[in-house]
Amino acid sequence: MELMILYHQAFDLYHSVYRLLQILTYFDRNEYVEVERLRIWDFYLLFPNKMSNIKLKRDEKDVRLMIKIFILKDSNPYELLSDNRKMFEKIKPYQLGALKCLASYGIIDKDYLHSNRVTIVSKKILSTYTSKFEPLEPKEVNAIRLLTSHFYLMPLFGEFGLKARTQLLESKYDA
Repeated sequence: MELMILYHQAFDLYHSVYRLLQILTYFDRNEYVEVERLRIWDFYLLFPNKMSNIKLKRDEKDVRLMIKIFILKDSNPYELLSDNRKMFEKIKPYQLGALKCLASYGIIDKDYLHSNRVTIVSKKILSTYTSKFEPLEPKEVNAIRLLTSHFYLMPLFGEFGLKARTQLLESKYDA
């Protein structure tokens, strides 16, 4: 019997920290983002091809075009997901662990984290870490820019909120 060990960055706490740091570099010190929204963005940074499945309104044709041109790429057979929501739930402990790690280093505010919000405490500390990283691929940069701009302005809750459009989290009972 052969033993095959598979690695996937989705289940790597350190890679989760890395991804979240990359996303947070696009925020100012006094902005905040909801934990659920940040988790959704992290999912799409992991699986950028899945962004084409986000339900967009008719007047968001420009966003659909940006996804098609700047983010979509050839499918990776190792990244085929049969159920996005199940994968999203499987990576939750890694995402939350990464957020707690960032709070322990003083990068994000732990008091805000207790109220399910993320805000940067120190851009200086954040840049100390991110300055040591290799540059992201253009596809990853494009994904982060789109997520932190268009999908930041979108409400999280409601019929046209990010939760409902992505179907990664239950939104039926949101106010």
